[in-house]
Amino acid sequence: MLFTLFTHSASADMMPFAESGKPQDPGLELLQEEAHDIVFFTDKAGGGWAKVQLLDFPGRTPPSNPEKSLRLKVLGYEDIDFVAKWKDIDRIDLWEERLERETDERIAKGDFVGAYPFLSILIRDFPNRKGLRSLRTDFLWRDAIARAKRGELGPTLAMLEELRSYAPEFQRSNVIRAMSGIADRYMASLVTDGKLDLGQQLLGRLATDYQNDRLPAVKKWKAKFREMATAKQKAAIAAMKEERYREARQLALESIYVDPTLEGGQQLFREIHRRYPMVNVGVLQSATELEPTRIDNWAARRAGRLIYRTLFEIQGAGPEGGEYDFIFGEAEMSPDRMEFDLLINPGKLEPPLNRIRGFYLADVISDRARPTSPSYFSPWASAVKSIGLDGPQQVSFKLNRPHVLPTCLLQVPVDGSWFGGKPGSPTGDYVREKIEDDAKLIRYTLAGEPRTPDQPREIVEKRLSSGSDGVSALLQGEVDVLDQLFPADAVRLSKSKNIRVVNYPLPTVHMLVPCSDHAYLAERTFRRALVYGINREDILAGELLEGLESEGCRVLSGPFPAGIELNDPLGYAYDQELLPRSYEPPLAKLLIAMNESQMKTLAARKKEKLPELLPIRLAYPADNLSRVACEAISSQWELLGLKIELVELPVGQTFPDDDEDIADIVYVSAAVWEPVIDARRVLGPEGLAKSSDQLVGLGLRRIEEARNWREVRDGLVGLHFIAHHELPILPLWQMVDSYAYRRELIGVGSDIVSLYQNADNWRLGK
Repeated sequence: MLFTLFTHSASADMMPFAESGKPQDPGLELLQEEAHDIVFFTDKAGGGWAKVQLLDFPGRTPPSNPEKSLRLKVLGYEDIDFVAKWKDIDRIDLWEERLERETDERIAKGDFVGAYPFLSILIRDFPNRKGLRSLRTDFLWRDAIARAKRGELGPTLAMLEELRSYAPEFQRSNVIRAMSGIADRYMASLVTDGKLDLGQQLLGRLATDYQNDRLPAVKKWKAKFREMATAKQKAAIAAMKEERYREARQLALESIYVDPTLEGGQQLFREIHRRYPMVNVGVLQSATELEPTRIDNWAARRAGRLIYRTLFEIQGAGPEGGEYDFIFGEAEMSPDRMEFDLLINPGKLEPPLNRIRGFYLADVISDRARPTSPSYFSPWASAVKSIGLDGPQQVSFKLNRPHVLPTCLLQVPVDGSWFGGKPGSPTGDYVREKIEDDAKLIRYTLAGEPRTPDQPREIVEKRLSSGSDGVSALLQGEVDVLDQLFPADAVRLSKSKNIRVVNYPLPTVHMLVPCSDHAYLAERTFRRALVYGINREDILAGELLEGLESEGCRVLSGPFPAGIELNDPLGYAYDQELLPRSYEPPLAKLLIAMNESQMKTLAARKKEKLPELLPIRLAYPADNLSRVACEAISSQWELLGLKIELVELPVGQTFPDDDEDIADIVYVSAAVWEPVIDARRVLGPEGLAKSSDQLVGLGLRRIEEARNWREVRDGLVGLHFIAHHELPILPLWQMVDSYAYRRELIGVGSDIVSLYQNADNWRLGK
């Protein structure tokens, strides 16, 4: 008989054949089996069954009057040809018949999740199978009914739409009636939840896709949306007449969004804008501090530029360091770089800047070189030899030695006290009005008279919970500008014809900065272990860039930017030959053990107790990018056996205050745009790292004593080497940030280092 050649060493339920009975029902596990037919033998032939490779019948239909014999290949024994006489075959259970039975039985039981994979295989492998269309329509109809009973309105509508598309002849009136009823309920739920945008999209699609079916729900909700839009338009007109322009603008936008076809919608919005121009800016970080020269706080730097001017403002990057603008006039440098003059030109300045006087300016800059002054800045003190007045509008400086860029040492915020006002009062075009709802909304209003009729009277910052929310808000017109984008979001937005995406010309440097007296973080060996324990390439490429290539984004080996392109002058402080440490968890664990051994030996020598390895508190600013990065870093450090506690800083704060003991190390995104001055602001005793390392101090002094760019370059490369080995900060990566705005906004600029650099020129086109 057929089975005489088979061995019987395996258990019966594992064999593809048996001499009696029938195969067990595998249930869902049938999908994991190789496609096969089952041949059942007559009792006269000895009974039993065998799973065989799919039989090659014309049209997959067994012959009605078979003759002679049937060739078989049993699963697992494909190298052996078997032959069975047709008279010994009782019946053949085809693979597709089994799939149909499984599908039909599960549909009857209401197990649509279980039926779906069987049905999918039938659709894929046997699309012309007789009865498949009926089976599929039955599945769609019954599944839709079951979902509707569970209140799953969206999925129900999707199933009904698929049914209408696949089999338009199936119970046409019933399907259309069901679609309309479900669409009606779904629209009501969206409106109740305030999801008018989704409701409008759904309504528009249903009206287009089923215009011949004339769904009653579409007609009903078109009328309702027209009614809502009309009411909002009337409210907007009333608010405009009462000069409540903020409310009027919002109502007009909502009216347009609810019903874009409503007559007069766009004209009303333009009229409100003409009377009261306003720009909405979407931000990931709210500004609770205002400091245009703050290198570690993106939001404080952005908003600070809107409120305050700075004595020398960076405008961009040139072949030899940054390019700076003297806000009161012009700066002239002598050829030997030993002297420079500041020439004040009040006639070309706007109030209050036109009230500056040379003697006051000289006093402010002198205080910066006086050790007893609160504004003392040691690099400036070591650079300047004397300060004098050549008339009321010219301040002259003599230096101790040639300095490559003395103007970068004078990035001093200018407030109203310079002109007889209150300390801290604004000097920019705008003032901060109020902070609303935990800094989710911050308004900046025009301080004086508008320079032109179209100048924005308000710039409103709206804090968004994520980059994707920002993309949606910009595309929908809820905001006019996004100040900071994830690289993946920048790629998506760049495809929109209504949006312009621009890179900031200067990258930001991301690092981890120790900020407490944690005994282990004070040890260089332990800090080195932490660096080896972070897969920086993976976090940057996978978590932050989402697999996209972004020029200039790269892992760093030190605290300075590496530039964006090859031989980029922006990277003048970076040693390209000093490679970042790779991800090596075994080495990291070894260094942790070595550090503990070193500390144990030192403690024994001092007859002290070995400090306990406390959990490391990793702090990060309250923005999505920092949160994603720190969650990934925390997970990788925990794989080293370390205990990590994540600490989200308050909104607007990027570094713990000196009197706060809330973190041991903090994630910092720093604008290290001018390393010749920012090196001390990052690594110095008064900087972010608060480093007292003698080698770091020596490196800083060498830079500040440099007489030319070659000495500056050599000093910074040397400091890069020191920082790489001493690790006063843990370098991560550099990011090339970008911003996006709707094309109706004019005057933003394409080579700006800060979003509000040209805010006084912004105009919303009509």
